Amino acid sequence: MSFAAVFGIALALAMDAFAVTLGIGAALKRLTPSQSLRLAFSFGLFQFGMPLLGWAAGRSILPLIEAVDHWVAAGLLFLVGGRMIYDSFRSQETNRPGPQDPTRGLNLLLLAVATSIDALAVGLSLAMLSVPILYPALVIGAVAFAMTLVGARIGPVFGRLAGKRAALAGALVLFAIAVKILIDHL
Repeated sequence: MSFAAVFGIALALAMDAFAVTLGIGAALKRLTPSQSLRLAFSFGLFQFGMPLLGWAAGRSILPLIEAVDHWVAAGLLFLVGGRMIYDSFRSQETNRPGPQDPTRGLNLLLLAVATSIDALAVGLSLAMLSVPILYPALVIGAVAFAMTLVGARIGPVFGRLAGKRAALAGALVLFAIAVKILIDHL
């Protein structure tokens, strides 16, 4: 498989991580270097690992995953987006600190899984085509890492423009990605 083909696949897979990072950056209005690196490392790692997992699973699991992958990814994005909205209203009503840091803990894990489920399907597809997986997986992970860092730099600019409702804007980005995933698979 040519580098151009692998890079094109990697770029397409990284768009979800990029968009999610834009939303997070908008919601937080500022991402520290450690938050940016946590996001980039997590998204890159999952984008690297999921094709390996999909490739290893091969054809036997493909029918099971294809039936539900889009529902799982969309559901995780709706869950995290819903929490962002809930936290934004709760913090305004009770004068509590702002929304939880989505670059840590369970939120980060859910986002990393949700943005990399398509990479699992790509790994399955590459297994059926008998394409060796390590090189494509490395490129996919590296591109996701880089695109996440770009999103982390741009997202806070959107957050400052959105003002107090930046968490809502970030949640709407997650909802839009979830809807896109559902439309693409239905």
